[in-house]
Amino acid sequence: MSQPTRTLVIAVLGLGEAGSVIAADLVDAGVDVRGYDPAVTAAEGITDTGSEAEAARGADLVLSVNSAQAAVDAFEAGLPGLREDALWADLNTASPGTKRQLAGVAEARGVSFADVAMMAPVPGRGLRVPMLASGDGAARFAGTLRPLGAEIEVLDGPAGLAARQKLLRSVFYKGMAAAVVEALEAARAAGAEPWMREHIAAELTSADPATVERIVSGTLKHARRRAAEMEAAAAMLTELGVSPLMASASAALHERLAAGADLAANHLAADEAAVADPAAVDPAVADPAAADPAAGDP
Repeated sequence: MSQPTRTLVIAVLGLGEAGSVIAADLVDAGVDVRGYDPAVTAAEGITDTGSEAEAARGADLVLSVNSAQAAVDAFEAGLPGLREDALWADLNTASPGTKRQLAGVAEARGVSFADVAMMAPVPGRGLRVPMLASGDGAARFAGTLRPLGAEIEVLDGPAGLAARQKLLRSVFYKGMAAAVVEALEAARAAGAEPWMREHIAAELTSADPATVERIVSGTLKHARRRAAEMEAAAAMLTELGVSPLMASASAALHERLAAGADLAANHLAADEAAVADPAAVDPAVADPAAADPAAGDP
């Protein structure tokens, strides 16, 4: 006679915007969900608990969906309640260093750990939000949640790799978003917002693989001129009453690139001069005694 299948038990720590939606989807999938959040009462269908350790007690998988600042404290608070074969998955947007720190704590305690990065907003997607997972528990994490509808890519590497990939993307995506918001704020102040919106939309929709190379090469080639242009833009935003955070940062980046290009050009010029006239660059070439006074002695 076959044994009945045991109900999967998952603890969700953090029942805010992301954790609450994921927990609800898990309940709908037939999972026994145990939740804990010091500021939020668990919704119907979720067993409300009084601490991280209580929520983790008896769980096959613990999902930490708190915040980057609370990730380490939540793990340490939950450890006493973990069963020996439980898996801890950290879904917080923390740095790779923090994820490695968590993995180190997990290894010292004999706990399997997965570094998980959610690659899109959770509302509207819930458990089906695209995720990256790395670390020794990544494959097990994916094997547990994929049958419930989760979309998880397992990366072959240690904890911190998933976080690194997400944050690299964030440098671009969140930086672009901040620049768009600042540009529209300035355009609104200047009475040109509709024009600015059209221009931004046209640029975004026309992008292709060649766009990246064009942006990079053009930025390097024209860094000095663009630095001055962005300083002028920052001055204009100030006149409009808009704080030029992104414009000033852009000017600083272009200045750094221009300085690097100037340094490289100086080195190249020195190398070319050395080839054309070695003595002009190093007097020792023309007079060995200049390099070693003893060389001129009888």
